Amino acid sequence: MKESRGLLIGRMQPVHHGHIQVIKQTLEEVDELIIGIGSAQLSHSTTDPFTAGERVMMLTKALAENNIDTASYYIIPIQDIQMNAVWVSHIKMLTPPFGKIFSGNPLVQRLFEEENYEVAKPPLFKREKLSGTEVRRRMLANEDWKKLVPKSTAEIIEEINGIKRIQHLNQKEDSER
Repeated sequence: MKESRGLLIGRMQPVHHGHIQVIKQTLEEVDELIIGIGSAQLSHSTTDPFTAGERVMMLTKALAENNIDTASYYIIPIQDIQMNAVWVSHIKMLTPPFGKIFSGNPLVQRLFEEENYEVAKPPLFKREKLSGTEVRRRMLANEDWKKLVPKSTAEIIEEINGIKRIQHLNQKEDSER
C-alpha cells in the first residue's frame, strides 16, 4: 500500500538526472512527496554554488520537463540548524505532515529513526556520473556537464552565469589555500 506523503531531502547542487530518477521512483511509493532543498542557507561556494531560490527554480522546471504532476510534490527550502537533537522538529515545523523519509544520508536516517519514522534509502542511479560533485567538477574543468542535468537546469545555470560563478569562486578558494 502506498504511503500518503513522504519526505526527500537533498542539496540539489545542481539538480541532475539522478535527482529526477530518485523522485520518480519515490513517487511510486507515495501519493505526494515533500522535496526539501537542504542547506538552503548555503550558496556561492564551489560545493554549494547555487542559492535555494535557484535550486527551487531548477527543480520546478526539471520536474515539469519530466511531466511530473505538480499536485504530487511540494518543494520546500530547509536551512541547516546546528542542533541535531531538534532537527526533526525543525523539519516538521517547515513541512506538511509526512509518514516516510527517503534519505541516503546516515545522519538523517538515524535522526528520523530515533523519532520513530519509517526510513527508506532511495536507490542511486549511475552514482559514479550522476552526482552534484561530478557535475560541479565538470563545470570547473570545462568538460561536458550538460548531459548530466535536465535541459531546463542547464538553461537556468546559463541564465544566471553559473559556470562563471563557480569558476570565479574556485579561483578565490584556490587563492585562500
